[in-house]
Amino acid sequence: MSLYQRKDSSYWWIKLTVMGRTVQSSTGTTERLKAQEYHDRLKVQLWEEVRLGRKPRRSWQDSAGRWLVETSEKATHREDKVKLRWLHLYLGDLMLDEITLDVIDRIRTAKLKEKATKPTVNRYLALIRSILIRARDEWEWIDKVPKVRLFKEAAGRERSLTKEQAQRLLDELPEHQRDVVLFALFTGLRQGNVLKLEWAQVNLELRHAHVLGTQSKNRRPIAVPLNERALEVLARQGGKHPVRVFTYAGKPLQSANTKAWRAALKRAGIEDFRWHDLRHTWATWQRQAGTPTYELQRLGGWRTGAMVERYAHLAPDHLANAAARLDAVTVGYVPATER
Repeated sequence: MSLYQRKDSSYWWIKLTVMGRTVQSSTGTTERLKAQEYHDRLKVQLWEEVRLGRKPRRSWQDSAGRWLVETSEKATHREDKVKLRWLHLYLGDLMLDEITLDVIDRIRTAKLKEKATKPTVNRYLALIRSILIRARDEWEWIDKVPKVRLFKEAAGRERSLTKEQAQRLLDELPEHQRDVVLFALFTGLRQGNVLKLEWAQVNLELRHAHVLGTQSKNRRPIAVPLNERALEVLARQGGKHPVRVFTYAGKPLQSANTKAWRAALKRAGIEDFRWHDLRHTWATWQRQAGTPTYELQRLGGWRTGAMVERYAHLAPDHLANAAARLDAVTVGYVPATER
């Protein structure tokens, strides 16, 4: 019998064989009528797949699971898990071909009602879009994807400190945090790369440090040349810990955005400033010093030059020198003089 009950389950079960293909599974319901409806729909679906060559229907859960397996190396893998857990409330029971623009609009509205910002909502919508596109183009599970529209976002944040502001902040910080901030200002490394820096990643003789590909945002290793100020910071950390560079009271630092950090910003009179803005400050100072785009890209570990172009306007003298190379060209005309 293709529809039956098992002793170890309260649900109705099905076992179908269509042209040599057998499917056996629970219907997920204890009601005989609903189980029969599920059985009939599945039988038609199997016949269409086998006889007519139609693609089997795939669920959102199948897609989300495969996505997590195939993108486990992504720097945002953990964030994807969090987003997918939230999205399960709206997509968990749907097949891929049931995810329409109306469904996506409901997700957009629900996230906004949680007081999420538009950029945050965009990250959720972009994840849905990426999974659906991969299901269409790589897995060939669906034939079309709804056009997911994202909110228009403002230009990237460019908050940075002047050298005077940076000095005021350093004067207000505790000694151990002061050295962490100094190292960030003179290397441009992200917070996690600074806090988790190990002595094995530092070569003082070659005046060089490195960030492993598994630790960088774009999953590529970053070479970090050390200037005199960065070397001075490292010299003050010597002997404090056998493994980690930056510590407090003999233990590795775990966080930089602390109460002491926020209090120091307040005493220094600096508003709207995040720890990551130290990286923007470093890049700004580099451009103001004349560092060209391609060098800044390599120093900062950016994958493309697009992220560096936001600082292009900060080196007017450097661009002026380039413009002046055509001063010696004499083509043109001689202004008429009065007779």
